[in-house]
Amino acid sequence: MYHSTYNPLRWVPTVYFAMGLPFVVLNMVSVLMFKRMDISDVQIAFWTSLIMLPWTLKPLWSPFLGMFKTKKFFVVLTQIVTAVAFGAVAFSLKTPHFFSIAVALLFVIAFSGATHDIATDGVYMTELSKPDQARYIGWQGAFYNMAKIFAAGGLVYLAGYLIGRIGNVHAWMAVMGICGAMMLMLGVYHAGALPSGGKATDRVSSFGECLQSLWTVLRAFFTKKNIAWYICFIILYRFAEGFVMKIVPLFLKSPVEQQGLGLSEEQIGLYYGTCGAIAFVLGSVLSGYYVAAKGLKKTLFPLCCTFNLPFIVYLLLAVYQPASGWLIASAIVVEYFGYGFGFVGLTLFMMQQVAPGKFQMAHYAFASGIMNLGVMLPGMLSGLVSDWLGYKYFFAFVLVATIPAFLITWLVCKLKIEN
Repeated sequence: MYHSTYNPLRWVPTVYFAMGLPFVVLNMVSVLMFKRMDISDVQIAFWTSLIMLPWTLKPLWSPFLGMFKTKKFFVVLTQIVTAVAFGAVAFSLKTPHFFSIAVALLFVIAFSGATHDIATDGVYMTELSKPDQARYIGWQGAFYNMAKIFAAGGLVYLAGYLIGRIGNVHAWMAVMGICGAMMLMLGVYHAGALPSGGKATDRVSSFGECLQSLWTVLRAFFTKKNIAWYICFIILYRFAEGFVMKIVPLFLKSPVEQQGLGLSEEQIGLYYGTCGAIAFVLGSVLSGYYVAAKGLKKTLFPLCCTFNLPFIVYLLLAVYQPASGWLIASAIVVEYFGYGFGFVGLTLFMMQQVAPGKFQMAHYAFASGIMNLGVMLPGMLSGLVSDWLGYKYFFAFVLVATIPAFLITWLVCKLKIEN
């Protein structure tokens, strides 16, 4: 049982909102910020994908956190570091070399955010019993996605509103400043509201012992039965999404004469950041009931189809370039609903097929890291491919890029899958 002073409702929603905010700002909001500042699509896609690398590599330094302090210490510390870095990003936008400085600072935020994720999940699993973990998992997911609505919806909308009043640079400075202030307030709040997370159960006493522990966990992961097929599945399931993720906001923002839709930041924030995020949550919830009723083995291939086939809406938008806001928003909602519905298949596969065993938490982290790598690499190339093909043919290419996901899912379904 948790201590009454640390009721989970006092800290679970806020700490997972704090987990989601930096990830969404780096992954989505920064793309639009740099687009407004006339950075090329190639550079935007490459660098905003590369700075996500710490979320792929975070399992490699997670054992080291157990050597020092408490998990709460790292949660609060990383929130404050992230706050300061966001403030520095805001000021960097007025400098002549703002892009290189901002990217370097965003990488600091990425490293801090990935470390924050490790410590936050550690507090959650340490402080809550298994029944309470299940009881509050809905709050965890809801407020992580609230960060997406707040940042990719509200802050992008605010940026568009401010651009016409105080100018482009000052508008985005305000947005980054708000992110910094929000993280600082969360850090101060969690200094009192967050439980300690206790001591690490497998505390190591030396750097060498930590490395040995990491090697043991890695070896156990890569010697699992069918692990090569599982890794291919994890990478290829989201392969097409890796190309789409960075380019869609750029496509929505680009002028009509450049094959884009010419939307304002306010429209992107409303259609993509708000309506899309709500559709994602709805799809995720409904998918959970669907898989619970039918079992993972029977639903995995349909989930793969639901995840990948809706990318066709972007090809249709690129071909017809509709001016109707309702039509554009509806297409985005369809894609995001399928995204949320289908994403559950990959998450449950990693939890139920890859992670089980002695090192369940660590192996789930490794699987998550591999998944992020599978999205990051095509994301780095997506700007180059879209510039070469143009948006219309790029989204046709994306549909071709979904084929490996269908093939590997069909093959994996032939293996023994535990429901």
